[in-house]
Amino acid sequence: MMDLIRHWVSYRGQTLSRTVRGMMYYRKALELQCFLEYAGDDAIFRGYRNFEEEKDFFEHAQALADLKFTYVVSCQVYGNQKKSDDSKDQNCYLNIQSLLLTYPSLRVAYIDETEKTINGKSQKSYFSVLVKGGDKLDEEVYRIKLPGRPVDIGEGKPENQNHAIIFTRGEALQTIDMNQDNYFEEAFKMRNVLKEFLEPRHGQRKPTILGLREHIFTGSVSSLAWFMSNQETSFVTIGQRILANPLRVRFHYGHPDIFDRLFHITRGGISKASKVINLSEDIFAGYNSTMRGGFITHHEYIQVGKGRDVGMNQISLFEAKVANGNGEQTLSRDVYRLGRRFDFYRMLSFYFTTVGFYFSSMMTVLTVYVFLYGRLYMVMSGVEREILENPTIQQSKALEQALATQSVFQLGLLLVLPMVMEIGLEKGFRTALGDFIIMQLQLASVFFTFQLGTKAHYYGRTILHGGSKYRATGRGFVVFHAKFADNYRMYSRSHFVKGLELFILLIVYEVYGESYRSSTLYLFITSSMWFLVASWLFAPFVFNPSGFDWQKTVDDWTDWKRWMGNRGGIGISPDKSWESWWDEEMEHIKYTNIRGRVLEIILAFRFFIYQYGIVYHLDIAHHNKSLLVYGLSWLVMVTALLVLKMVSMGRRRFGTDFQLMFRILKALLFLGFVSVMTVLFVVCGLTISDLFAAILAFTPTGWAFLLIGQACRSMLKGVGFWESIKELARGYECIMGLIIFMPIAVLSWFPFLSEFQTRLLFNQAFSRGLQISMILAGKKEKAA
Repeated sequence: MMDLIRHWVSYRGQTLSRTVRGMMYYRKALELQCFLEYAGDDAIFRGYRNFEEEKDFFEHAQALADLKFTYVVSCQVYGNQKKSDDSKDQNCYLNIQSLLLTYPSLRVAYIDETEKTINGKSQKSYFSVLVKGGDKLDEEVYRIKLPGRPVDIGEGKPENQNHAIIFTRGEALQTIDMNQDNYFEEAFKMRNVLKEFLEPRHGQRKPTILGLREHIFTGSVSSLAWFMSNQETSFVTIGQRILANPLRVRFHYGHPDIFDRLFHITRGGISKASKVINLSEDIFAGYNSTMRGGFITHHEYIQVGKGRDVGMNQISLFEAKVANGNGEQTLSRDVYRLGRRFDFYRMLSFYFTTVGFYFSSMMTVLTVYVFLYGRLYMVMSGVEREILENPTIQQSKALEQALATQSVFQLGLLLVLPMVMEIGLEKGFRTALGDFIIMQLQLASVFFTFQLGTKAHYYGRTILHGGSKYRATGRGFVVFHAKFADNYRMYSRSHFVKGLELFILLIVYEVYGESYRSSTLYLFITSSMWFLVASWLFAPFVFNPSGFDWQKTVDDWTDWKRWMGNRGGIGISPDKSWESWWDEEMEHIKYTNIRGRVLEIILAFRFFIYQYGIVYHLDIAHHNKSLLVYGLSWLVMVTALLVLKMVSMGRRRFGTDFQLMFRILKALLFLGFVSVMTVLFVVCGLTISDLFAAILAFTPTGWAFLLIGQACRSMLKGVGFWESIKELARGYECIMGLIIFMPIAVLSWFPFLSEFQTRLLFNQAFSRGLQISMILAGKKEKAA
């Protein structure tokens, strides 16, 4: 009974068991086709089940199926799981062993590590091993010695494919991910698809890769899963159909494509595996096939099941991995060579359907920055006032309209159009319109605008510094509440920092242009940018299960404070300490070249614009436009940093052993601050509005110091300023976390918001299960 329950659960997740079961339908289809072709009329009328009782005929069908079909699962860690004493590893090993015994056509390839002592020295050897199910549970079929550990020289996933490809046979090779499935009725179409290899295209060229359609089976879990399902469905149907014909720029975008095995195994295999540059190994197989004279087609009369990510963090990790991979593609020789060899029109199609999409996404975000910094300059310099108030300048309406037209392109609506077209073609445009409206009600625009930021950030960072890495998403049906600290770690640099920067830009633009500009014009021009800021700052919490549950909010705040306060060090993971996470976030700066460091410093200079513009608008400046005002503002900034340095040094030196001295130091600093502020208010004419303006002016300047300090880390460590930079960074992180957390805490006070969020974003079964779990949790607390 327990085995049946385990199978039931496994077949409803993205598991190896589900994938193996689906692929084994090919064998069943072959046996049934053999029966239909070789059996006589009497046998066919008696039925297939009676045919299975005829031993000779059935054994002949099985032998024929064995000749035509073998399924090799490449599982690198199978050997380690076999040797491990951990109960989880042992369970995984026994489950794979059970699959081997259940399905005779299944083989498992893995890397086996052995250690021998030769001449008194311990030496490790690595073997590529193929096993099958048999009398000894897992019987070894082949063992091939390798020159070294494969993952030391290449990425894990492509090397996993490369070491196992030698165990395959036949003329056609279908590549399958572990999150895929298959259907019995689709398995019958395989021999029709294989016939496509024999059909010449464009003269005498025959296909080398057959692209297949995918059916996304995870769309019903949540609204996010539905968005991803629709997006993926539009890409693997209408998208790849056009890429294949007439554009002829379809490549290998992932499994379940079918390769001409003999063509590819003699031309470098199906996976390029160089570390970093071949992070997206799938598409490089398509590049390789095209450059070596191959031809790639797409066929939609057969489909294979596919699971996608269903949670916000899983989706973001996947998008980050793909964006990193596209950044590496942009820097690769393959893209350069294809661009040089294609004709002009095919080259344009190639660009806009690969790296051009991510480059355009990055340019869309950069356009927002250029626009807002340009408006900031116009407001601070008085150019905008002159344009709007000078009677000699006419026809300024055209300028306003030109500035406002870009707003529609930042709402993420363009990403929805392919989905609407595909749904319309398959289910009718009335259904497509209804789905589009429901998607908007479920905040699809917020989701796609947020993912625009993910693509732009990781693509841009890869172009600037390189150093991409594989990001495991851990696909599954588990939709759980992500803690505030988890969301902060994942989105701090990619969304929160950029969102707050745009937020400050919009505030400054509004405050210093309000006296001569109607608020209607301001909202008309910047409405899409406010939407962008809100999406980047709060989308992870809107799409977080129980994101506005009061108890979880309180727990999240406690967890975040603990994480911020913990000290880092060797062996402390980033999810346990802010310091460890901060060091990990700067890895791209550690390993970048001098060009990357210089560009990072140049980009940081934009934060000095705020101080330069705002100080001349302070009441205390009395409309003085001399450089002395700007110089005095730097004196204030340096003084504030020195005070922070004194407090930091005092805490380290006197905080534990000389607490009285430390308190006296803080009291003196406080009295000095009060005295200076009194003089400034009474004598110099400082106002309350100046204090808020000073925050807007000096906060970005401090952040610029942080960015420059990170780029010059080794130099600052040498002069002893690195600890001060770290403390300044901790202060900024605390302030950013507090700003983002406050609206969440306020919304969590209203119980109906949490229930509304759950019903809006998740399917009925999950919503009901979540409510039941909350009731049970409440009962447990009362019982305790």
